[in-house]
Amino acid sequence: MADLMTGKRGLIMGVANERSIAWGIARAMAAEGAELAFTFQGDAFGKRVEPLVKSIGAEIMIDCDVMDSAKMDAAFAELGAKWDRLDFVVHAIAFSDRSELTGRFIDTSLENFTNSMAISCYSLIDVARRSRAMMTEGGTILTLTYQGSNRVTPYYNVMGVAKAALESTVRYLANDLGPEGIRVNAVSPGPMKTLAGAAIGGARKTFKHTDMNAPLRANATLEAVGGTSVFLASDYGACTTGEIIRVDGGYHVLGMPQTENL
Repeated sequence: MADLMTGKRGLIMGVANERSIAWGIARAMAAEGAELAFTFQGDAFGKRVEPLVKSIGAEIMIDCDVMDSAKMDAAFAELGAKWDRLDFVVHAIAFSDRSELTGRFIDTSLENFTNSMAISCYSLIDVARRSRAMMTEGGTILTLTYQGSNRVTPYYNVMGVAKAALESTVRYLANDLGPEGIRVNAVSPGPMKTLAGAAIGGARKTFKHTDMNAPLRANATLEAVGGTSVFLASDYGACTTGEIIRVDGGYHVLGMPQTENL
């Protein structure tokens, strides 16, 4: 513990359970001294998240649905009533119909395409718009992406397109909010054993393949993603914005599998 985040207040959006990437980030932030608030969607997720929140001494939990503007307004109003400022936000929100993450991309329905883009990409804009009003001393907005945004990944389908849009959104938001001292970045882990990752067809094979072939011969851990996020949100990340930081064991540099796996 180096107290890199002492005195900073942050909102974590998207924790589903103890294996969530958002939880790995929250745990790292808390270990470095950050004061945290959490959003959840509905009672079912609230019951899962509450024990985790209590385990790190956090107290603020707010019900929030990013697809409901009124609930978003209410959530940030509630947070604003408790805190006079916000230093960072972690946006770990994405969704696509599981049935469309097993077949071919060409079969993507308009309904799921629209829904996936709205939840996985547009919600970041909505969150940033509301967060900036509380970032009176500057701040950091972090989101999560995946290499399926720029390389075809089996069964990732519409989520690849949504993540490509998300990464572009990071760059445009970074430019818009930079004059206000607000940095916007994305962390791109490789495959991880999360609730969201399990929804993608062939997830186990993908995880094993990257684990065997990445230069470090390992997939990312929650601790590694958390540590990178701490850097980006801390004062050490003061001049880093508009970036997609890869935490994938180096897998993204490869053109082919390792020779022993060809």
